[in-house]
Amino acid sequence: MFKDKFKMTPEQSLFLARKKWDENVYCGMKMENRAVTFPQTKTILNGVNVPSVHLDDIQAILNMRDVWKFLFATINKPVTFEYLCKINEYIARNEALEWGKLRTGSVGISGTDYLPPVPCEDDVRKKLEEIMTSDSTVTDKALEVFAWGTRGQLFWDGNKRTSMTLANKILIMSGAGILTITDSHMEKFNTLLLDYYNTGNAEELKQFLYDNAIQGLSM
Repeated sequence: MFKDKFKMTPEQSLFLARKKWDENVYCGMKMENRAVTFPQTKTILNGVNVPSVHLDDIQAILNMRDVWKFLFATINKPVTFEYLCKINEYIARNEALEWGKLRTGSVGISGTDYLPPVPCEDDVRKKLEEIMTSDSTVTDKALEVFAWGTRGQLFWDGNKRTSMTLANKILIMSGAGILTITDSHMEKFNTLLLDYYNTGNAEELKQFLYDNAIQGLSM
C-alpha cells in the first residue's frame, strides 16, 4: 500500500490543482505522443490560435481544458461509473468512434501484443467500486485506478488521459496531491507502461509514479 504523501486542506488542494492543471494537460498530450510544446499548449489554453499546431492536437488540448473545468465544478461529487464515462466524454469528444461509452469492439496497443478484452459494464462498475471502497490510502486508490483504466482500455480512445484525470479527481478531492508526469520522466514512464501491458504487473509502474509524479504542498 502506498502511503499518502500529502494531506492538504480542500483550499490548498484546489489551489495546487489550479496552478498545475495546464501542466497536466501538457502531460496528457505527451502521453499520447502529440507534437506540441508546453508553450504551445499554454497559448492554446489561453484561447490564442497557434497555426503550426495540427487541428487534431488543438482539439485534444481543448478537450482536456474542458474536462478540467468539469473536474473543478464537480470536485466533491462521488467517483462512480457514470463519472468515469463523463470524463471520457469530454476527453475523447470528436476523437473516437464513440465517447463517454465503453468500447464494444477489439483494440490493439502500439508496441505490445497485449489485447485487452472488450469491457463489460457490470465488471467495470464492480471493479471501480471495489477500488473506491477498499481499505487503502487515497494515493493507493488513485494509482490503482490509473493502472486499471489504462491497461483495461475501457473506451475507444483517450484511456490514459481518462485514467489520469480520474486519478487526479481522487487525489484532489481528498487533498492528497496531483498526478503529473514531467518531460524528464516520460520516457521511463512509457517503458514501464509497456512492461505493464505485457505482464499485467503494475507494481513497478505505480512505484515509479509514486516516487516521481505525485506533487503537493508541504505546509
